[in-house]
Amino acid sequence: MLVRGKVRGKENVLLRLHSECLTGDTFLSLRCDCNDQLHLALKRIAKAGGIIIYLRQEGRGIGLGNKIKAYALQERGYDTVEANLKLGFKDDERAYGVASEIIKHLSPESIILLTNNPDKISQLKKAGITVAGREPLRPRPRKCNREYIEVKKNKLGHL
Repeated sequence: MLVRGKVRGKENVLLRLHSECLTGDTFLSLRCDCNDQLHLALKRIAKAGGIIIYLRQEGRGIGLGNKIKAYALQERGYDTVEANLKLGFKDDERAYGVASEIIKHLSPESIILLTNNPDKISQLKKAGITVAGREPLRPRPRKCNREYIEVKKNKLGHL
């Protein structure tokens, strides 16, 4: 977790919940847009202050080993959602209970979530977090990840 500036008791604190992506965040894979989203959030929070919570939820919560298996299925023509389902998982296995507890501990009055993912918003609201708004993170799609981004938009409701 990274915190920049005063957040306790403050309204509209910028918050990024970022799920670990070893391939994107560490090895700079262009298969996804995770690294781009993380860096957009870091820049935004560096300017305005806020919170980044880095969650150990590799591969939308299926773990690194299964993520690699999903990559192999994607090489055979499955999209990212279909690959997770074929492996016996939901399209997104992530949960934000731990993040909710961290946010409650930091005690902002309300947050502005830096996300394209509507599930993050609904899970945080269900946990009692006041989500005052959302700012999408829209990195420029690359030829190699355009289809992946379209699947997230069309099948998972991402912006």
